[in-house]
Amino acid sequence: MTEFPPLDRTPKVPGAPGVGLALGSGAARGWAHLGVLRALEAEGVVPQIIGGCSIGSFVGAAAAVGDLAKLTQWAESLKWQDVVSLLDVSLRGGLIKGERLIQFFEKNFVDRDFSTLDRRFACVATELDSGREVWLHEGSVSAAVRASIALPGLFTPVMHQGRLLVDGGLVNPVPVSLCRAMGADVVIAVDLGSDTAGRALRRTAGKPVPAEETEAGWSDRLLARFGFAAGNGTIPMPDASANLPSLVTVISASINIMQVRIARSRLAGEPADVLISPRVGQLGLMDYHRASEAIAEGEAAVARARPALRYLLDQLDGRTA
Repeated sequence: MTEFPPLDRTPKVPGAPGVGLALGSGAARGWAHLGVLRALEAEGVVPQIIGGCSIGSFVGAAAAVGDLAKLTQWAESLKWQDVVSLLDVSLRGGLIKGERLIQFFEKNFVDRDFSTLDRRFACVATELDSGREVWLHEGSVSAAVRASIALPGLFTPVMHQGRLLVDGGLVNPVPVSLCRAMGADVVIAVDLGSDTAGRALRRTAGKPVPAEETEAGWSDRLLARFGFAAGNGTIPMPDASANLPSLVTVISASINIMQVRIARSRLAGEPADVLISPRVGQLGLMDYHRASEAIAEGEAAVARARPALRYLLDQLDGRTA
């Protein structure tokens, strides 16, 4: 079931065509959204309606307040040590509390109410008790973003407006329907999962990745900072002969499979007018320190979609002439 709250469909910019942008889920792969937004603006496409899911809500909120350049600069400067420093351990409901990350987000990027945003924005979360899709578009933007990024197993669930919420990717990874509900006449969607299924369990070709930068490595270091480590009695040692992947790798692969399947189903029933598909399957769930790579692919994905975008713009020009 989906919860459909009343959404304000009045354009933020009077007379502007109702172009909506649906920014999909994908954890660290979501830095590709930064490249997509930058490339769209270069093409003359400035969406006035943004619907975000998970990392798409994180980036979408910054775009809605006009802080995209600042977020891009910060993302490109990230090292894996910086990523770990923003994570706070929890052993109840998820591995990461997320409080430190959202406090940083509020202080540096978005500390606003939805009603004060420059562009129309809303994000998707999932009610854990009922499985309902929930659209968040009122109150604190950062609180809504925190609910939308609550990836099960990694980030703890959030009690928001009386409901226990988790990541919106469980129900609507690429929220085209949300954009249309906000008044979008046409929707451009960004799907980050087109080439991710199974990638988490494959060996990365080319230059070896330092152990501490792998998904298993960063989670081990995070836990060790709080006195939890394999081999000291606090975390059971895995059977080395079994050659099993780490907990985080299993979670990552499972989430990839789930969200790819859900996104395909939703996009088949609720198609976008233009679908942009960055090829970011080589990036891991927590590879936030590889933003430059993701951003470049976001720009490349827009270039591949340029014919469809030009056709869309021509149609809009004819409609508003």
